[in-house]
Amino acid sequence: MGSEMCIRDRGMSKKISGIVPPLTIPLKGGELDVPSLERHINRLIAAGIDGLFVLGSSGEVAFSTDERRGQILSESKRIVAGRLPIMAGVISTETERVVEHIRQAEDIGVDAVVATAPFYALQGVREIRRHFEILRESTDLPIWAYDIPACVHWKLPNDLVMDLGKAGVLSGVKDSSGDDVGFRFLSRLNAEAGHPLQLLTGHEVVVDGAYLSGADGCVPGLGNVDPDGYVRQWKAALAKDWETVRKEQDRLADLMTIVQVKDVQGFGAGIGAFKTALQLLGVFESNEMPRPVAALSGENVEHVRRVLQKVGLL
Repeated sequence: MGSEMCIRDRGMSKKISGIVPPLTIPLKGGELDVPSLERHINRLIAAGIDGLFVLGSSGEVAFSTDERRGQILSESKRIVAGRLPIMAGVISTETERVVEHIRQAEDIGVDAVVATAPFYALQGVREIRRHFEILRESTDLPIWAYDIPACVHWKLPNDLVMDLGKAGVLSGVKDSSGDDVGFRFLSRLNAEAGHPLQLLTGHEVVVDGAYLSGADGCVPGLGNVDPDGYVRQWKAALAKDWETVRKEQDRLADLMTIVQVKDVQGFGAGIGAFKTALQLLGVFESNEMPRPVAALSGENVEHVRRVLQKVGLL
């Protein structure tokens, strides 16, 4: 009983909710473009966001060396300067590597860490449970589970997530599963258990439905481009102004069509479109992508421009 209470007491600091964009990273000549990063973060904070998720999928965590991860996190911490909480992605293939990334995040001074299930070496529920328990034993920081089966090839089961939440192992879930039915079920289980978990949706085109399901906020990649829209939508949800929530979602869905570019797939289309939009908006100096991904060019850039104009951002 004593050890369980000890686990429950760890990582239970201020809860994170609201709009927490997964920070998109500006590059120039293969290096971190710090002036653009500073413009970007300050623009997000001015819009009224509630936190930052640094080193997520949008934050190029999978492309970054350990040194680059540290640089991105340190510069973000410096620029934020305590104005809002920072969640740090500590994503890696297996448990021991994740623990190393947690140590780096602790040294820099973040407010929470976000980890996926282990991947590459195929494992089962028992190993995934133990993975998160080891992370809990390794830090006093709040730990969030990042449910992103498209990248780690495993959907976190709701019963496992709830067990870990009730035990105090997990503080929240960043849901990028795209499984809206599963998210609804998780929200119901969380409510029935007394809300031990903070639930943030990463499904930025159907955030309205997630709010109706009981989400505590959103981690919208598209929020890098239009943070104001997501902040307005969140405020409307808090006020239970569901018509405004829907109208904002319709406009944001129109904006999301920036990713519908030609002959480019996956990361290059999604993050490539976000970076191109930020360049067109004067936030990023370049839409450069990490190697080996090519930046959008030509007609694809014009497509992004037309969508920005259509929704009133340009």
